[in-house]
Amino acid sequence: MKKIVLTGGGTAGHVTPNIALLPSLKEAGFEIAYIGTKDGIERKLIEKENIEYHSVPTGKLRRYLSKENVTDMFRVVKGVKESFFLLKKLKPDIVFSKGGFVAVPVVLGAKLNNIPVVIHESDITPGLANKIAIPFAKCVCTTFPETLNYIPKDKGVNTGSPIRKELFFGDKKKGMEICGFEGSKPIIMVMGGSLGSVKINTQLRGSLKTLLKDFDLCHLCGKGNVDPTLEGKKGYKQFEYISDELPHIMAMADIIVSRAGSNSISEFLALKKPNLLIPLSAKASRGDQILNAKSFEKQGFSMVLDEDNMTYVSLEKSIRDLYEKREEYIKNMENSSLSNGVKEVMKVINKYVK
Repeated sequence: MKKIVLTGGGTAGHVTPNIALLPSLKEAGFEIAYIGTKDGIERKLIEKENIEYHSVPTGKLRRYLSKENVTDMFRVVKGVKESFFLLKKLKPDIVFSKGGFVAVPVVLGAKLNNIPVVIHESDITPGLANKIAIPFAKCVCTTFPETLNYIPKDKGVNTGSPIRKELFFGDKKKGMEICGFEGSKPIIMVMGGSLGSVKINTQLRGSLKTLLKDFDLCHLCGKGNVDPTLEGKKGYKQFEYISDELPHIMAMADIIVSRAGSNSISEFLALKKPNLLIPLSAKASRGDQILNAKSFEKQGFSMVLDEDNMTYVSLEKSIRDLYEKREEYIKNMENSSLSNGVKEVMKVINKYVK
């Protein structure tokens, strides 16, 4: 039996594409193990899938000066050592890395064991962890064609992003039952990333009075961001976070308002969901979401709203404009050659299996 080790963590975005590959990997006869951090979000998500899980220490990789960089460097070195011996024991035929801090020691441990590594980069420009790991990889799969400009020519292949199979089997009726919607109005789904967005939540709630006259609204507002004064409000349903219900919620949505994380927007494209993207500001990030959003806007897949200039008035106007033009966006997405990257990523994995 072939064996693969998956790695990646720190955020859900570094884990869900790995989870999307699981059915195809099993179907192809792979034995699967996962290496992540001891207490990261990846552990909970992967153990839920009944996949063999191992942890190694790692440190945060920072782009700025900090005394913690010194102590974290020792953690990374320790992680490389533990990854080396763990991979020597597991004896995988290949390592597939989705990035994040934990991926660096695992990729280096694989290189020291002469195990081929395939990396997937979600954003247009590689993150710091992948920048460090790319020289040790056989191949780098990308979500965006623009990313190939940042990768050695002999290593890059544009595969798109792996999409979870269950998202294609959502039930619109079940979604409306979960939210308590009657189905007499168009439905908006709003999400601000796994942690939520205070600014999106605030501006959205400021426009509820007029929005709810014409729409029902499902709001994924993030942990600790539920507004108790809005509980039970007709046409408005808020959740901190959803997991198993997500396919049904997405199936019922006519349009989606979201951050511009690459995994999420790839899912919108695969499901042909018109979307308004509000990328995380460059003040609070390295600007990757802004680039992701610009790419999708240029291709006609998304409408984009600048967070720094967003008010509840401009947010409502953009939502209404998107709904009016939704068929135009659906048509553009239907004409796209990028859809679900699972098949293309599997081709690359099989190519480099030892």
